[in-house]
Amino acid sequence: MSTPHGINPNVPHSARVYDYWLGGKDNFEADRRVAEATMAAVPGVRESARNNRAFLGRAVRHLTQLGIRQFLDLGTGIPSQGNTHEVAQAEAPDARVVYVDNDPIVMTHARALLTSTADGKTAYIEADVRDPRAILDHPEVRDTLDFTEPIALMMVAILMHLADEDDPAGLVEAFTEALPSGSYLVLSHLTLDLLPKNIADDYLAATKHQAMHRTPRSREQILRYFDGFDLVEPGLVAVSEWHDTPLFADSATWMYAGVGRKR
Repeated sequence: MSTPHGINPNVPHSARVYDYWLGGKDNFEADRRVAEATMAAVPGVRESARNNRAFLGRAVRHLTQLGIRQFLDLGTGIPSQGNTHEVAQAEAPDARVVYVDNDPIVMTHARALLTSTADGKTAYIEADVRDPRAILDHPEVRDTLDFTEPIALMMVAILMHLADEDDPAGLVEAFTEALPSGSYLVLSHLTLDLLPKNIADDYLAATKHQAMHRTPRSREQILRYFDGFDLVEPGLVAVSEWHDTPLFADSATWMYAGVGRKR
């Protein structure tokens, strides 16, 4: 793999570790060592990551089939198989997608690897999800998406990276208030609800002093993000159970997932 300018292949990076779990090629030996060590310490983490990516694809395909043609994808991550625009534009070539991430490494990869169909449009902005106004008012967002028509807001495995003091529920509300009726919220989130207690305790002990912040939340906390939305069947469920059989058998279930339609 060629190394984009400004990227140090000798320093592991969380987005590239996740890319490795997904079976991607945009990672280096340092990333792979961390990924393998995490897999050894946290059972089922790779399967959960892959099921989460599969959920994204199923949700985008489902919404595109319902007529949604606009997607705002927050916390993009390193491009891998089945990106939002690839799935949407395979169903509807005129679909429009804006990717948002606050990591310059991610955006370097995105601009190099993500290309739109001729009929659709794909845009990328570097911004922080904790500043909804900067994202919603960004010229690229406004030039790509029509806020008078339904939009799918993608918050897949992003809110778990925010601490409670960041007020994730308030941030979701700020984004969704800007969406018209008939829009959708696509969301997945780390949880310990579905794990045996010994695995949950081991996870908390192993991650207590990690630099990267991840906050697992309960079903009740995650359901709050869907205030003002009607959950699409089957509701808020384990990420591998949304609208399909799991792509990868879960040895441990780490994430909830759901899709809601704005009233």
